[in-house]
Amino acid sequence: MHGSPKGLVFAIYYPILAVIGVPANLAVIVILSRGRCGLSRCITYYLVSMAVTDLLLIIIAVILNRIAAIYFPGSFLFMTPLCSLRVALNYAAIDSSVWLTVAFTFDRFMAICCQKLKIKYCTEKTAARVIGTICTLSCLKNIFWYFIYKPVYIINNIPWLCSLKLIFYTSPAWIAFEWIHHILTPCVPFILILLLNALTVRHILAASRARRRLRVHSNGENRSDPEMEKRRNSIVLLFCVSGSFILLYLLLLITFLYVRIAKVSYFSGSNFNKSNFILEESGYMLQLLSSCINPFIYAGTQSKFRVELKKGMKYPMSLIVKLFK
Repeated sequence: MHGSPKGLVFAIYYPILAVIGVPANLAVIVILSRGRCGLSRCITYYLVSMAVTDLLLIIIAVILNRIAAIYFPGSFLFMTPLCSLRVALNYAAIDSSVWLTVAFTFDRFMAICCQKLKIKYCTEKTAARVIGTICTLSCLKNIFWYFIYKPVYIINNIPWLCSLKLIFYTSPAWIAFEWIHHILTPCVPFILILLLNALTVRHILAASRARRRLRVHSNGENRSDPEMEKRRNSIVLLFCVSGSFILLYLLLLITFLYVRIAKVSYFSGSNFNKSNFILEESGYMLQLLSSCINPFIYAGTQSKFRVELKKGMKYPMSLIVKLFK
């Protein structure tokens, strides 16, 4: 596998993704859980839950699936029951991550644009219930993936590897299930995130213009406004989160549409010369990349998060210095 240039790209890419993604998401969980970033408990719940699902996605999809397939292809992880289970857990983690992003976007929309409903909706209890509901429904929905795979080989009565059953491409029920699956993730989230962010940004811009006119009228000149700076930072954060989500999931959506419209099969094997496989695997690479992007967005847009991150990075060094004193 490593002999192919394309195979070498995969062999290097996924370990790097794991090395970066695991500590990055762990850092987000630890830093935000301490509650020193100036964020409300409601926002913290959503961001921590998103980091947890992203971390699980890296462990399941990147480490136990991609890296294990590249470096440990004959391990027990590739017995058909465990292979099918990993696929189901992988999809459950993806759905949870995506819909938690939608829930967080909706929470910010309510907080900024619907002041009357903010008090009732933007609470810790509501956030906990929403997070629990999303994770539960994601697990229940993706149980079905466990039953659609068949073994590729049977050695000593032990089934190995996973291959989609032919019925997946011909059965109206399974075709409907896959359409529903891709409509719910990521089609509907695409639409909701774009719509909610557009409404939120429009509200922020309208409020900023009104505030600017008021300040000019009262002060006679247009001075810098700290509140408007905060709102501009909010717009940047919204565009970064939503933009990265859409860009990194877009190719996977195109792959699904191509498979169904052109009536071809998915290439989940390792034939690097097949253009279909390259398209599908590239979509997965970008999708999994999204699981470690948010920590860098927080670090780039949230000053208090950067301060806590620097403190966390200095702490081990200070311990080492104390040990040698």
